[in-house]
Order: sequence, then C-alpha cells, then structure tokens
Amino acid sequence: MNNAFTLPDNNWMTPINDFARETPWLHTIAYDFATYGVVLFGALLIAGWWIARRDSDPARMAAALWAGAGTLIAVGINQPLVAAFHEARPYTSIPGLLVLAHRSTDPSFPSDHATMAGAAAAGLLLFAPKLGKIAAGTALVMAAARVYIAAHYPHDVVAGLTLGAVVAVVGWYLVRKPLTRLVERLSETPVRPLLTAAPTPTELRLINAA
Repeated sequence: MNNAFTLPDNNWMTPINDFARETPWLHTIAYDFATYGVVLFGALLIAGWWIARRDSDPARMAAALWAGAGTLIAVGINQPLVAAFHEARPYTSIPGLLVLAHRSTDPSFPSDHATMAGAAAAGLLLFAPKLGKIAAGTALVMAAARVYIAAHYPHDVVAGLTLGAVVAVVGWYLVRKPLTRLVERLSETPVRPLLTAAPTPTELRLINAA
C-alpha cells in the first residue's frame, strides 16, 4: 500500500503547517521535543519503577516492569506495520510544506514516536495513575509536535498512540498473573533490591530484636 492514507489528511496538514509558519518562536521547542522527548518517557518509566519498588507490591512491580517491556514490544510490533503500509512522509507527498523535521526515507504510518508514547502512558496508567496522566498529556504533546514539524500526518500519530495503548493494556492482562508470580519468586533472590524496598524476614527479625 503506497500512500494509501496520505490524501485524506491533506486538509489537516495545511492549516497545521500554516500555524507552524506563523509561530517561528515555537520551532526549536517543537523540534527538540518531537525528537528528544523520548527521554522524558524513559524518565517517567523509571519513576514508575521506583514508586512500585517503594510500594513493595509484587503486582504493582509486575505492572511497572511490563510498562517498560510493553513499550519496547509495541514499537517492535509497529515496525512490520510501518513496512507494510509504506506510507511516504508528508514532505514527500505535499509540495511546499514547511519542514522542520530531519528528512527521512523511513515510512510514516504508524508513527514510532507516538506508538512509544502511547504504550508508555497506558502502561503507567495501569499502576501509577498520577504518573500515567502526566505521561498521557506528554504523549499528546509529542504526537502534536511530530505533526507540527511535518514528520507525520495526524492519522500517523493517532494510529501510533492507539496501537501503543492497546498493546500495553491487552498485553498486561495477558501477562499480569505469570509476571506477578515471577516477581514474587525473584524477590527471594539476589535481585530482590531491584523489586522491593521491603526488608527480608531476616532483616525484620534483626530490626525487631534491636
């Protein structure tokens, strides 16, 4: 399918691109966020892991681990879809666009960045609602920035956000029980400090004895 989804979004790309032309003060901010904003999602996922570790709930820690793994899996699932649809980038199909993005020959649909953002946000919402809401808002800004710099069409980022969220949520309900059991078992091994901040039974006895 070549450019199968390009034409319907032309009516959206033009006003968005016109807005980009009228806001030169936003160009650097939008480009930097659209390009390097993935670091923020990594930081949010690490913060989610830390909260789950402090909470010492195996199910919550399992969800935290899945949030990170599910994000990687969602991006992996997206790759064959990108290759299959093989949609050209907006700046290739629409003449005269203001292009702030680094030009790429990679296909456009669905957006990898949006897929990553959607998966991370949905994964965090499963066990850390406050962080999840921050991530969800950040994901929407990321998606908008990708369109603003003309790296993607609106449907590219909508599809990416949706795909990422679906993979994170559906995947969690498939793996939550075995993953929670795995966390419980690993909590009795030397990797325990990575999974829980709770003291071991031996440490508790020493604390009580003191």
